[in-house]
Amino acid sequence: MEQNLVPILQAAISPVILISGGGLLLLSMTNRLGRVIDRSRELARSHRQAGPAERARLERQLRILSQRGESVRLAITFCALSTLLAAALVIAVFVTALFQWRILALSVILFVACLLCLVTSLIFFLRDINLSLAALKLELEVRNKGTPDD
Repeated sequence: MEQNLVPILQAAISPVILISGGGLLLLSMTNRLGRVIDRSRELARSHRQAGPAERARLERQLRILSQRGESVRLAITFCALSTLLAAALVIAVFVTALFQWRILALSVILFVACLLCLVTSLIFFLRDINLSLAALKLELEVRNKGTPDD
């Protein structure tokens, strides 16, 4: 049994790395979600006190923040699912080795599902970054209109 342990541990390393990477991505994504929520609260306060012209601009920014929040939520969901699938893959590797089952299909399905969830998560994460840049562009346009041209 001890001779079989080393190959089993080697097979489990890739999913463990995915778990670690997923955890770091989740940390980054939850920080972004916190920033979106904080900025939304700030803009909502400003919206209540703003005049009609300013309200329209703030509403556009709040819509972008809502889209960003949804993108980050989906990114977090798929990243967490990817991490859970990687953990299930580690368990499957050990259980199949322990009982000497030959269920390669289960491991392949879990690994592919894990990677698909990770890719989906990163796509939503990139969408959030693009929306963030769109909001910045909107903010800069407003500030540039307020300054005289040289």
